[in-house]
Amino acid sequence: MSQLPLFVYGTLRPAFAGPMAGQLSAMTRYIGRAVAQGRLYQIADYPAFVSGPEGQVIGDLLMPFNLSTTLAWLDDYEECTRAYPEPHEYRREQLTVQGQSGRVIAWAYIYALPVTDLPLIASGDFLSHKR
Repeated sequence: MSQLPLFVYGTLRPAFAGPMAGQLSAMTRYIGRAVAQGRLYQIADYPAFVSGPEGQVIGDLLMPFNLSTTLAWLDDYEECTRAYPEPHEYRREQLTVQGQSGRVIAWAYIYALPVTDLPLIASGDFLSHKR
């Protein structure tokens, strides 16, 4: 598995005051802000990212110290392993994001269910969105 950074856009962002963001921060090195093409939707108290040509989603790039350990932990946290029944809410995939130094391929967790009835986070920034 190639050493790619991780793009986080919601409750896993370093600036989010939550235990999982803190745990992930301890497992990674912060690279900087990044922007992905797509839209962000509100689900309860966390967001859903749907990649696509319209819209921009603000997030952060993190470089895991141990990629396989970090991704295994995140796959379990995002409930997208075989241990969880399908359909999974998220799927992990690679996408191109715009980092501070240019375009970067990164791992991201993409929402895999319909967003028809979910409210759009128009700013694309979960941290600045009034919940």
